[in-house]
Amino acid sequence: MRVFLVLLFGMGCIPAFSQSADESAIRQIYSEELSRGRSYQMLEYLTTEIGARLSGSPSAAAAVEWGRHEMQNFSDSVFLQPVMVPHWIRGQKEVGRVINSKKRGVVEMNVCALGMSVGTGPAGVTGNIVEVKTFDELKQLGEKHIKGKIVFFNRPMDPTKINTFEAYGGAVEQRALGPSEAAKYGATGVIVRSMGLNQEDYPHTGGLRYTLNIPKLPAIAISTKHADLLSKILKEEKDIQFYFETHCETLPDAPSFNVVAEIKGTEFPNEIIVVGGHLDSWDLAQGAHDDGAGCVQSMEVLRLFKAIGYKPKRTIRAVLFMNEENGLRGGLEYARLAELKKEKHIAAIESDDGGFTPRGFTMTATEPVRTKIKSWKPLFEPYGLSDFSNEGGGADIGPLQPQGVPIIGFLPDSQRYFDYHHTKEDTLDKVSKRELELGAASMAALVYLIDKYGL
Repeated sequence: MRVFLVLLFGMGCIPAFSQSADESAIRQIYSEELSRGRSYQMLEYLTTEIGARLSGSPSAAAAVEWGRHEMQNFSDSVFLQPVMVPHWIRGQKEVGRVINSKKRGVVEMNVCALGMSVGTGPAGVTGNIVEVKTFDELKQLGEKHIKGKIVFFNRPMDPTKINTFEAYGGAVEQRALGPSEAAKYGATGVIVRSMGLNQEDYPHTGGLRYTLNIPKLPAIAISTKHADLLSKILKEEKDIQFYFETHCETLPDAPSFNVVAEIKGTEFPNEIIVVGGHLDSWDLAQGAHDDGAGCVQSMEVLRLFKAIGYKPKRTIRAVLFMNEENGLRGGLEYARLAELKKEKHIAAIESDDGGFTPRGFTMTATEPVRTKIKSWKPLFEPYGLSDFSNEGGGADIGPLQPQGVPIIGFLPDSQRYFDYHHTKEDTLDKVSKRELELGAASMAALVYLIDKYGL
């Protein structure tokens, strides 16, 4: 039997692990998932029978009940954590158009309201457009050039970034904060280029955050293809006017739940390893990659352990978090209750980057923990996972970090994710059954190692 050398750091050490025994256990996990897995079957029901699951909606409530019922089949217990969530509704289909082009006439544009935006109502918003790419440009123009106009934020995601989440991070502030920044200078509305790398006809929604005590402007996303067209028209004719109409509104907070299932540990039941994804989705599509995939992969970790007869030393929890998209209420409440109950989480893992081919894991943890997890890399390499180098975790598990919990994110290939993210295209047919299953098995394998050796 081959045994890895003990790795030393500071005053502590990483216990040796039995490579051949672990290779066998991990092979069993992958074989079970790839031959008899249920992750795709569960995702099919969630996306096609329940569909879009915006927080506060009837379909979100149906998803909670589905998750509770489903996980009863392969866990020791299932319980719900009540949480009040925002209840935003889109209303009737949005309208956006250039209305006075001398060269082109009326030009219809593909737009959608940004999540949590106020609506324009039937009167809509009409105005001249000021195009900017940064908040610095906005500040330099100032109230003199912005007041009474519609601000068009047109900074694209950087296509040279191989990590598409890095590209997203470099552009998303204009969606999240742009409406309030524009309001400081007297704008009447905001158009934001969709957060996508490709030339697409469909817009990407996503949440915005209004700044307290600053007027709330109605805000829409425009498809990347039409963002480029609008920019071109503006270069041709400086004084074109744009009209958009939205009917979204925010209702009083609604009751909802996190769904929590667990298998009790046989030796250290008070030590918890949590895996999770967020059950809510935006309302434009089925939420297959974002984040139905992460939910069923997390659920499948429990099912896999039951299927192969593995009895964990520590308690393994699968959590379907509610309200990641427009509030993070579920993740915050889970962390609050964990602290209140003095629960000891030794690791938290989230899948919220889509159900694509596994590449590795991201980690926000102490260096000793990172070193220990990286020492298991040879066990994952036969399955295509080799990237354990980056910081990261997940939005829903992030609130556990101040309690000293290592935060780990499942890392799939990211190149296609932003083709579908927050769009009408995020549907079941965009998910590969095999890639989804490989991800579920990868998460289960990491949980197995953490459970066996601790952190």
